[in-house]
Amino acid sequence: MSRLVVVSNRVADPRKAAAAGGLAVALGDALSVRGGLWFGWSGTVVEGGTPGEGEMHSQQAGNVTLTTVDLCREDHDSYYLGYSNGVLWPVFHYRLDLADFDAGFIGGYRRVNQMLAHKLMPQLLPDDIIWVHDYHLIPMAAELRAMGCKNRIGFFLHIPLPPPLILAAIPQHEWLVRALFSYDVVGFQSEADVAHFSRYVGQEVGAEALDQHQFRAFGRTVHAQAFPIGIDVDEFAALTHGKEARDMFESMKEEYSRRRLLLGVERLDYSKGLPQRLRTFQKLLQKYPENLNSATLIQIASPSREALDTYSGLRQELESLCGSINGDFGELDWMPVRYIHRNVARKRLPGLYRVARVALVTPLRDGMNLVAKEFIAAQDPADPGVLVLSRFAGAAEQLKEALLVNPYDTDGTADSIQRALQMPLPERQARHQKLLASIRSQDVHWWRKTFLDALTGVDTSDHRR
Repeated sequence: MSRLVVVSNRVADPRKAAAAGGLAVALGDALSVRGGLWFGWSGTVVEGGTPGEGEMHSQQAGNVTLTTVDLCREDHDSYYLGYSNGVLWPVFHYRLDLADFDAGFIGGYRRVNQMLAHKLMPQLLPDDIIWVHDYHLIPMAAELRAMGCKNRIGFFLHIPLPPPLILAAIPQHEWLVRALFSYDVVGFQSEADVAHFSRYVGQEVGAEALDQHQFRAFGRTVHAQAFPIGIDVDEFAALTHGKEARDMFESMKEEYSRRRLLLGVERLDYSKGLPQRLRTFQKLLQKYPENLNSATLIQIASPSREALDTYSGLRQELESLCGSINGDFGELDWMPVRYIHRNVARKRLPGLYRVARVALVTPLRDGMNLVAKEFIAAQDPADPGVLVLSRFAGAAEQLKEALLVNPYDTDGTADSIQRALQMPLPERQARHQKLLASIRSQDVHWWRKTFLDALTGVDTSDHRR
């Protein structure tokens, strides 16, 4: 079996990946099965370092080599804060109004990708399979190909791909998409993302569609397909029965014995629709007063990119909304909103999911959203909670039995939450059974196998000439 080389913005120890969640779990799972190399930024920013240079560190974690590279302040600010999160993240989440197109960050983005490729190239073996992850590293394959790399290289985009006209708003957008054609396989979270890619390459660069998944442009052929990422359902269900989760479940059940809990869990990010969610909860209390002194929203919004002004402004808006709702509706013995701006340990989350009557997963745009799948895995099948899910999350393509909502429609979403709170037990059980079957059939093991099978099966003659 060929060695697997994973390249991502950040590197995590696969032995500890279960504590991190999300991408770390998925990649840790893949590497632990095959063994190999995990390569990326160390997370360290060196003040006063030279742009385009970085010290490299390696350590062994079982059968996986972890190799990381430090970034100097200038490279970090242009590659990570500037272009990755100041241009690509907002545009890919349809927020052109928040993108900083004029700051010239693209030079640092190219420079860091080139530097990382030069660090990685000497470590590669001829039969390695390389799997590059996410928007930070779109040019990675092009840089490796320029140095003569003939290996199979796949790319997976964990965030949404916007429609062609939005993508085309990025200066030098054609360069970005041309870089994707240096990969053998490009994976997306949803069929909608694949459709956007197909339309873009057809309209903007005149690519030829050889079949449903094969596109040819720039003298190269790329295989583009949806591979919706999943979770390890059994592992997460087992966490539900762990001590930390059980303690959380029992303490919350006791404290809120007279309340019905609604729950939101995500990073503090403008893509998650948090102000819209709070206004919807406010509308719920106004429109359905039977929820007064009865329904409590626990909203966990863990810190994220707080160095950026957009995020500090969002935090202030959320705190103001929470204060307004609690001030207008709260009683001495009832607080409508419990807002928590810190991380909650992953081992405790299943207990919180399990005690919630309704989960609110209502992003304005999301590549997938694994919180929705974790909530399903944590439920008691005999008395499951209800998932209220944004139709704009990638997960909505799979989780049809959730209550799908438009998070921009405050009244409509409030109506759906009320329906969730009043849903009869037989309907909750039937919906949960189908949702659980869905996340089991396309779990993280399926995701890994399906992507790597596609990568090992494609014709790579374009890159081997």
